[in-house]
Amino acid sequence: MEIQMSNTQDGGRFWDRIARKYAADKIADEAGYERTLARCLDYLKPTDNALEFACGTGTTALRLAPSAGSLTASDISGEMIAIAREKQAAAGPVNDAGRLAFVQSALETLTCPAESFDVVMGFSAVHLVPDLREGLVQVHRLLKPGGLFISKTPCLGDMNPLILAALPVMRFFGKAPNVLIFTSGDLQAAIAAAGFNIVEVAHHASRGKDTRPFIVARRL
Repeated sequence: MEIQMSNTQDGGRFWDRIARKYAADKIADEAGYERTLARCLDYLKPTDNALEFACGTGTTALRLAPSAGSLTASDISGEMIAIAREKQAAAGPVNDAGRLAFVQSALETLTCPAESFDVVMGFSAVHLVPDLREGLVQVHRLLKPGGLFISKTPCLGDMNPLILAALPVMRFFGKAPNVLIFTSGDLQAAIAAAGFNIVEVAHHASRGKDTRPFIVARRL
């Protein structure tokens, strides 16, 4: 398993800088994204207290919040959270502060009490945590026994080696954040080692090689 360390503070600055452009970009695979949302809705219950970490500009949180009892959506970037709150205000009462709360925080610095959530979600997020093992330990801590961890993240170790070779150059010029490099197998093994039972692994991409597995795991 090859795992590189990411840097929380540098990551925050990177996402602050690109937040407005990120918000304006279209979803690359709309059909795949909708499949993922639909599958998440199969797992969410109206009584669930849920968390989405690394929520970005809140697009997914706004879609999922009406199906949960409450949803806390966090991101390291203050600019991302500001945009998410703008979207929330425009969405109206269905996503008011009583149901959906956006907070600025990295996963590792969330201070919620242990066993606060029925569901913890991270989309395009797990490869951005500073340390994979510690990030999964935090997810495990935040979940109630039997709670679900739902993720879908790029497994860069399964991608074209040319992409990996370009990453250091892109980071040097400020075009990419620091990331972790692991395969889908590495990620599933790390999730299991952190005290989870994997209950589903699926691929939702509508075209091309899918290196972003949708994984659902239950806290033991």
